[in-house]
Amino acid sequence: MALSSPEKPVLPCAPENIDAFLSEPFAATINFVANWTGRVLVLGAGGKMGLHLCRMLKSALVAAHKQVEVIAVSRFTTLRDRSAFEDAGVKTIACDLTDPMQLGRLPDAEVVYFLAGLKFGTAAAPELLHTMNVLVPRMVAERFQRSRIVAFSTGCVYPFVATSSRGADETTLVAPVGEYAVSCLGRESEFAAGSVRFGTPVVLIRLNYSVEFRYGVLVDIATKVRDGEVIDVTMGHVNVIWQRDAVDQIIRSLSVAASPAVPLNITGAEVLSIRHLAEDFGRLFGRTPQFRGAEAPTAWLNDARKSHRLLGAPATPLSDMEAWIVAWLQSNGGTWGKPTGFEKRDGKY
Repeated sequence: MALSSPEKPVLPCAPENIDAFLSEPFAATINFVANWTGRVLVLGAGGKMGLHLCRMLKSALVAAHKQVEVIAVSRFTTLRDRSAFEDAGVKTIACDLTDPMQLGRLPDAEVVYFLAGLKFGTAAAPELLHTMNVLVPRMVAERFQRSRIVAFSTGCVYPFVATSSRGADETTLVAPVGEYAVSCLGRESEFAAGSVRFGTPVVLIRLNYSVEFRYGVLVDIATKVRDGEVIDVTMGHVNVIWQRDAVDQIIRSLSVAASPAVPLNITGAEVLSIRHLAEDFGRLFGRTPQFRGAEAPTAWLNDARKSHRLLGAPATPLSDMEAWIVAWLQSNGGTWGKPTGFEKRDGKY
């Protein structure tokens, strides 16, 4: 059923400039890197956030008049090829991080951002999960023991919590659900063990969930509303953060890195209803959302008050995220074609 359409949402930039828009550093980012001197490696840079993190780092360093080398490291066989980085002035090294010889040949770095990992299509491949999410972090922690390390993790290492709460905070006991979340806790454990063994400053980023024009929970919901697909609301609540805000906070989270390793939740301030998000998109598209199921009393939710206190609250309001995603989809903008699976409660991806 169609509804009367509201004023048409508009993109915040030209369609061809969305990666630049998502990578633009804030003043806080520029100030943070102003005293950096050594090389920066971004491991696993070819995925959904790596390009934006590399470009924001490079842009912030240039704005701060710092001659610091940023190197993107990846097999470059997934979402991004090397030209996307090199065109932005970011150097690249093709490397299979599972190969100890290739890992050993990587240059030393003052700072390492570790983005590598595996999630989708692994429900029947626990050995692959273990290799990428546990063994590789073990080798990286040893290889870069003299660096400062920001290591990506996930809010899925926490248990489900009541949707009436503010979410799990960094003091909540971990209780991962499913092989993927278990492997992510294994990744944390390897970096934490390396931090203690070698005295390496480490921060563990428990992210939940980053969204942009082409990927994320909001894109999944918006696409279902646009296409008239039924939305399962059993996993009825989520947190989200706009990707530019997430990348900025992840860059600056290096200030928290310590030994022993420090976990840090990165997400938005609100607990959001899937049903209400779909209704928002329904108004923007002029369509009536279709629902299935009833909201469970628990969900994967993160309380990010600690990171907001240390790094500031995310700058982008939900209304802008929703409008920009709708504008992108209405302009026939593509997606990464990788649904997040936010509806899943068994942790199988």
